[in-house]
Amino acid sequence: MEESPPSSSSNGRVDVVTETMNQLKVAEEGDDGSRVQVTCFSEVVNDATLYFQIIRLQNQIYSWIGCNSTKLGDLYAAAPTRPGNTVSVSSLTGGSSDNTGAGIARRIVLKTGINVVLASNIAKNSPMLEAAAEKKLVQKLISLGYGKPGPRGRSS
Repeated sequence: MEESPPSSSSNGRVDVVTETMNQLKVAEEGDDGSRVQVTCFSEVVNDATLYFQIIRLQNQIYSWIGCNSTKLGDLYAAAPTRPGNTVSVSSLTGGSSDNTGAGIARRIVLKTGINVVLASNIAKNSPMLEAAAEKKLVQKLISLGYGKPGPRGRSS
């Protein structure tokens, strides 16, 4: 990126803001034209407020589910593995492979076919809340175009 010399009339703060905005533009659009897309929404389910954030990256999804708080929770990575169309899940921070977030991450990979990094602070002993959160997240992912193509070209 070529920088132009500051003009005598430019303010130092304006230059800093301009440079920061230019860096954000670079981070928002990759070399291949792909764009980072951020989607946030919330739902009230069974007297609990679920917060969702989906960040679309190239060939993967980062998703966060918060339950009654904006705490990050446990972080999991899941990816399709071959041969056999299974999914591998790994806990990146806290939790174990039998926690709520791990199951949701595994099923999202099965439904979308792409890598998923998922953070969740839903309590392990809340299966109804977990199911509702997963359903809402999958509905939103499908509406954003992430569904795996079905047998007739439709998203599953």
